Amino acid sequence: MEDYQADCQKITDDVSKITIKGFLDAHTASQFEELLKSLIEKGQVRLIVDMDKLNYISSTGLGVFMGYIEDIREKGGDIKFVRVPDKIYKIFAILGFTAIYEIFNEEGEAIEKF
Repeated sequence: MEDYQADCQKITDDVSKITIKGFLDAHTASQFEELLKSLIEKGQVRLIVDMDKLNYISSTGLGVFMGYIEDIREKGGDIKFVRVPDKIYKIFAILGFTAIYEIFNEEGEAIEKF
């Protein structure tokens, strides 16, 4: 199994970027969920998720995003995806994520949309 890593950094006063690498699946989704929860608790709800190095996402991984988006939006935030690999973008399109979330090629574009 490939490694999972998720790092978070503030890129503006009110926007944070999460960079996900490896596999986001049933084995790693709980770690990612803890990261999201901690950001929400700190009031960091304007999130950019960089998926450039993400190789795989399972339904469990997708479920983490769906489980928190309502709470994030109620707090005035959102999740915007950047640099989504084609194979993952296809999954997003099939499951309707492209209608729920904004997806950008570059992080600057996503920041402007907040």
